[in-house]
Amino acid sequence: MPVDTAFWLVSIALEAALVAVLLQRRVFRVLPVFTLYILWGMLSDLVMFAVQRWYPPSLYLRFFIVQMSVDTLLQFSVLVELAWSVLRPYRSVLPRSSIFVIGALILLAGAAMWPISGTLALPGATPEWTLLSRLEQTSAALRILFFLLIAGGSQVLSLGWRSRELQVATGLGFYSLMSLGAAFLHSHHATIEFYRNVDRLVVATGFCSLLYWTFCFAQKEVPRQEFSPKMQSILFSVAGSARSSRVALEEIGKSKR
Repeated sequence: MPVDTAFWLVSIALEAALVAVLLQRRVFRVLPVFTLYILWGMLSDLVMFAVQRWYPPSLYLRFFIVQMSVDTLLQFSVLVELAWSVLRPYRSVLPRSSIFVIGALILLAGAAMWPISGTLALPGATPEWTLLSRLEQTSAALRILFFLLIAGGSQVLSLGWRSRELQVATGLGFYSLMSLGAAFLHSHHATIEFYRNVDRLVVATGFCSLLYWTFCFAQKEVPRQEFSPKMQSILFSVAGSARSSRVALEEIGKSKR
C-alpha cells in the first residue's frame, strides 16, 4: 500500500474514532461546531480519497477548493464557539450581541494577518493556489493566536489544562504551528519529494492532534471552576457599560418621539 494512501486511511479512521467519542460523551451539546468540524473532516477526506482514486485531477482540484473554503469557515466558527464557551458561566450578564463582537474581533485579526500571509506564497504559483495558500496560512495564524490567548490567560480565566476549550485550542495550535512551518518550506523551490515529505509531516501532526483529542474527550470532564475575582470584575464592568449604553440609547429614542 502506498504511503500516502495509508496516511489517508489512518486519518479517516482517527477522525471516525474521535467522532464516536464526541457523540458518546455528548460533547456535541457543548461544542456542536467543533463536532461538526471533525465530522466534516472525516466525510470530506472520504470523498477526496474516492475522487483522487477514480476521477480526473480537474475534479479533485475543484473539490479541494470547496473543501478548503468550507474548512476555513468551520475553523473560524470553532474559534467563535470556543471563546463563547469559555464565557459560559457569565453569559447571563453579558449582552446578547457579545458573540457577534467576538466574531468581529476574530475577523479583524484575520484581516490584519491577511497581507502578511501572502509573503509565504511560492513564486510563480497560480492565482487560485496563491489564494488557497493565503486562506490556509491566515487561518493557521488565527488558531495559533487564539491558543496563545487562551493559554496565556488561563490563570485569569481559571482554566486548567484539562478544560475542554483549552484542549481543543491546544490541538488546533499544535497542528497550525506545523502548518505554518510547512507553508514557509513550501515558499522555497525544492524537489517534489521534499514537498511530499513536508506534507506527510503535517499530516502526522494532524494524527497527533486527533489522538490527543480522542484521549482527552474519552476522559471524564473536570467540573468547571469559577472565574477569578479579577475576571469577574472585568466581565461585570463590560456588562454594566453595555447596559448603560443601551439605556442611554433608549432614552434618546424616547426623547426624539
